[in-house]
Amino acid sequence: MKAKEPGRRRFLKEGAVLAGWAVGAIRSASGQTPGSEIREIPEVPPGISNYGERSRFENSARTGAHTPFQDSVGIITPAALHFVNNHGFAAPEIDPRQHRLMIHGLVDRPLIFTVEELKRLPSVSRIHFIECAGNSAPAETGNAQSVQQTHGFMSCSEWTGVPLAVLLKEAGVQKGASWLVAEGTDANKHSKSIPLEKALEDVLVAYGQNGEAVRPDQGYPLRLVVPGWEGISNVKWLRRIKLVDQPYMAKMESMAYTVLWPKLEGKSRWFNFEMGPKSVITRPSGGQRLPSRGFYEITGLAWSGWGAIRRVEVSTDGGRTWKDAELQEPVLRMAHTRFRFPWTWDGEEAVLQSRSTDEQGQVQPTTAEIGRMWGVNAEFFQSTKTRVNHFNPIQPWKVTRDGSVHNALFS
Repeated sequence: MKAKEPGRRRFLKEGAVLAGWAVGAIRSASGQTPGSEIREIPEVPPGISNYGERSRFENSARTGAHTPFQDSVGIITPAALHFVNNHGFAAPEIDPRQHRLMIHGLVDRPLIFTVEELKRLPSVSRIHFIECAGNSAPAETGNAQSVQQTHGFMSCSEWTGVPLAVLLKEAGVQKGASWLVAEGTDANKHSKSIPLEKALEDVLVAYGQNGEAVRPDQGYPLRLVVPGWEGISNVKWLRRIKLVDQPYMAKMESMAYTVLWPKLEGKSRWFNFEMGPKSVITRPSGGQRLPSRGFYEITGLAWSGWGAIRRVEVSTDGGRTWKDAELQEPVLRMAHTRFRFPWTWDGEEAVLQSRSTDEQGQVQPTTAEIGRMWGVNAEFFQSTKTRVNHFNPIQPWKVTRDGSVHNALFS
């Protein structure tokens, strides 16, 4: 493992000392560590709430657990608006004082950590998106009219926690280990196999989101954050990590999240990791209306599971011509990037769309280009009942003469 942060290098050099501390963590797993008590909230002056609320004039909200990107600004999704996918089960209520994370399997030293013990370790904060593999799936969103419905199974937060590499270093990964299996505490006991190489690269055991504790629907008190990979890998309510020598082929990776391509002649592709380059205009977008002709700023989001966004182009004539949009800083790897483009509407019909290019040189495809990869024509995606995961085509919005904006993906 190549350590990147000086603090982590110092930490690993002192590994023998910390390993002894970790053994102590196992012995004290049933006890309580300092600072884990739940504090009483003091009274505050009249007119000030203990936990801040937004203005009563603001009503942006999740619908169907989708993030309302038509109202978004910047690149961070408020925790209260982060999309939710719990696979049919309610978020468990977990007392952080009782919760434990176990690391076992092909390791030299099986470890058990309390939440407070994890918070004592060197931490990092990183901004990353999480996107459901089925975000924008045409069988579910092809006729959707708003960007919330077409692209809302995705969000971007600042995540704070301990690099998983630090914990695995302390456990001592054995030579035969090549995968790990992460398991949650939910009623479904959701499990996901992840290659060890990825785990050592950039995976986080996160306890913080946007400056506060991770929320219950997002995995409180601990979750995995697997940057750039499909959402199902980001196991919530994390309770154990087992080092193994092969993937476990759990339910969600052997059945529900496979990809059935016609060109594979009835076979499914099992493991799909990085989310491809994608972008969408969030304003103007479906369901909105331009009140009059004149100047408008076109804005939206771009992202890629393969790294940073390097370019976003915008077309206002249905893809006949393209011009570069401005990328708002910061431009981060595996995070949302906000783009902006000045436009003067002349009152005539227009088709607005964006396409992104990532640091690998991959360009966001058209629906026809995705069809060629699948071995089908573009009309297949309009009629299929098959869930098409990792669907990242250019999204067109049609502006009519009355100013209304509509989804034009299949029109």
